[in-house]
Amino acid sequence: MRVIGDFHIHSKFSRATSPNLDLKSLSASAKIKGLNLLGTGDITHPKWFAEVSKELEVDTSGFYKLKNRENSLKFVPTTEVATIFEKGGKSRKVHHCIILPNLEVAEQLSDSIGNSGNLESDGRPTLNMTAAELVETVKRLSDDAEVYPAHAWTPWWSVFGANFGFDSLDECYEDYSSKINALETGLSSDPPMNWRLSSLDRLTLLSNSDCHSAYPYRLGREANILELGEFDYPSLLDAIRRKGSSRIIATIETKPEYGKYHWTGHRNCEVSFPAEESRKLGGRCPKCGRKLTRGVEERALELADREKGFKPTTAADYVYAYPLQELIAVVVDEQNPLSKKVQQVYDKAIAAFGNEFNITLSAPIEALKEVLGKEIASLIKAVRDDTAKVIAGYDGVYGRLKMSNDEEEKRLPAKIGLDYWT
Repeated sequence: MRVIGDFHIHSKFSRATSPNLDLKSLSASAKIKGLNLLGTGDITHPKWFAEVSKELEVDTSGFYKLKNRENSLKFVPTTEVATIFEKGGKSRKVHHCIILPNLEVAEQLSDSIGNSGNLESDGRPTLNMTAAELVETVKRLSDDAEVYPAHAWTPWWSVFGANFGFDSLDECYEDYSSKINALETGLSSDPPMNWRLSSLDRLTLLSNSDCHSAYPYRLGREANILELGEFDYPSLLDAIRRKGSSRIIATIETKPEYGKYHWTGHRNCEVSFPAEESRKLGGRCPKCGRKLTRGVEERALELADREKGFKPTTAADYVYAYPLQELIAVVVDEQNPLSKKVQQVYDKAIAAFGNEFNITLSAPIEALKEVLGKEIASLIKAVRDDTAKVIAGYDGVYGRLKMSNDEEEKRLPAKIGLDYWT
């Protein structure tokens, strides 16, 4: 069975989240997006855990659904946690995604890590423990749980981050490195960038939204297309662990230039540079002389041991897509992807094609032209064909999209809510 899943989201108990983050809104928006499996996010937060326990019930698949809803979206318990620790003479700050088999294990996890951090302070708790200790704790509770690096390349809080990360998984996770089966690429990197590191070949690359709102333009902005033997939790584990007939077919990606940290740069001085140019500057801003925020492209190049273009034989595929509301907003020259003008076009598109992924990934372009008009359909085709031009994001600034090579560049629409580490 084909499943599209987004396993990394945040609840209304995370900082900078939208007020519409409740389970019913998430379920409704996921259906509009084309998702049929969603992580709960933030399951270690006591108030969110209570809400999830009240609103959801387990079904025969081992996944959860809204109570008394036969055709409900399926949920799987998930969370993201931060670990801060000293290693190799420096401070390390790493975010990790966790997928759990059930709410009972989730409750046990909260009990186990509660003394290492304040679980009520944020949906993504900060823990005073090493990455290895975290994996050991999770695996002691259940071997059917998965822990993997979140947005693995971003500068500030990631396993390979330029500022507080490591040069290898083994350095970070030590003896528990073999327990890591996956890696989340994050918005600022894509599979080809990760394929250049031979040490990552054994890992399943995952792409998730890390969203802080239930709006469809946030939810599932990156996601995973899975072929599962059965629509159940064991098959999800098999896909991540590359066992049996279940597998990740492809990941849905935004171009890495779209992410906030792709190029090296300095936001205050409004300067940014691709990796090769940045290296010539010695890591210093040419305007103010201060340290540049090293981007994901440069950091990945530092650790790469393969030439650009290499693809492992075991690698899953990937496709590019941008949130449809953002594409519509660019064409109709609106800053807000939730504006009435954008929403009217969006609703018309969903009514015609069923869900957003049908529109951005597979609907015939001629059919899209009839419903959405030539400009929007052409932009969707350009994204599919990887000919859409993006001016790279840097130092916390999102990338910018150009309608064509000849047009003045246009920013992707203003963001509602803040997604900090993607």
